[in-house]
Amino acid sequence: MLPPAVGARYEAAMSARVRKLIGMVGILVFLTAYVVAVATLGDRLPKLWFVQVLYYSVAGIVWGLPLFPLISWMNRGR
Repeated sequence: MLPPAVGARYEAAMSARVRKLIGMVGILVFLTAYVVAVATLGDRLPKLWFVQVLYYSVAGIVWGLPLFPLISWMNRGR
């Protein structure tokens, strides 16, 4: 009889509920740090409306990119 695969042992060791809890905490920590960083850098921008609109538009879209791997990990093995 063959031993169970390493991935199968990993999946059994961490339930979907625990992964989602860890992911939720990670998302909240990341978003808090991201908002503080964006606001701090935004205060140092020139007070020209088009510069601020461009900066906050890009910052409002980019926040999701680092979270995609975390979200896919959270939803693995549903």
